[in-house]
Amino acid sequence: MGAFYGFAVLVAVASLLSAVDCDVNCKGTDGHPGEAGSAGRDGLAGMKGQKGEPAVSVDGPVDPSVLHRLKGDRGSPGPPGPIGPKGYRGEVGASGKDGPPGPPGPPGKNIDSGKHSSNQQAHSAFSVIRTSNTYPALGQKVTFQTAVVNKYNDFNIGTGIFTCRVPGFYYFTFHAVAKISMCLSLVRKDEDERQVFCDENIRNQEHVLSGGVVLELIVGQEVWLESIRNSLTESAARNTAEKQIFFNGFLIFSNQE
Repeated sequence: MGAFYGFAVLVAVASLLSAVDCDVNCKGTDGHPGEAGSAGRDGLAGMKGQKGEPAVSVDGPVDPSVLHRLKGDRGSPGPPGPIGPKGYRGEVGASGKDGPPGPPGPPGKNIDSGKHSSNQQAHSAFSVIRTSNTYPALGQKVTFQTAVVNKYNDFNIGTGIFTCRVPGFYYFTFHAVAKISMCLSLVRKDEDERQVFCDENIRNQEHVLSGGVVLELIVGQEVWLESIRNSLTESAARNTAEKQIFFNGFLIFSNQE
């Protein structure tokens, strides 16, 4: 019985060794290829390469990308572009230096038949005052005692007459201050015209009578202020209360050729 069990063990050991030897030396059939795996990740950036050789001119067509990297000779300037829009006005600059004196001007014209050689004398103006308390004689020229302006003596205060020396347009005006009624007229000789100004003072209070006119005069023509009666009473004509008369005239512009 013991021999049987020993034999059985040997058989089992022999079977086991036979199976092990088959697993090592025996080759089975190839299996099917497996499925492709997923793409791997990018590797690390490589190191910077060495500097290449300078480019050389070659015959035939060249890759445009290569031309962009090549530096050629400087080309000739292109044509001017169109004019751009006008810019903003700049600030005013500093004043420049005075220029040299200009050449002398042409000779001036003589006026009044050569009696006056300066253009400064082509002016005329007067302003006179009567301070007498007596009323100016009726129908007579008003005379004056004081000349405030009378540079060229165109006005004669003794006769009360203005004589035109420079032909042109003149403005004449007067102001009379008194406590009585007054009537005065501006007269131009050689013309049948006179400008009459009257003011009746019934309250016996100081008041002002004024008048003015523009006249065109020729050389030698005369202008004066004259006292007239009109509605003036005898008592007013004999009145000796304080009174003043201002008479003014000046050349507006000359019409001398």
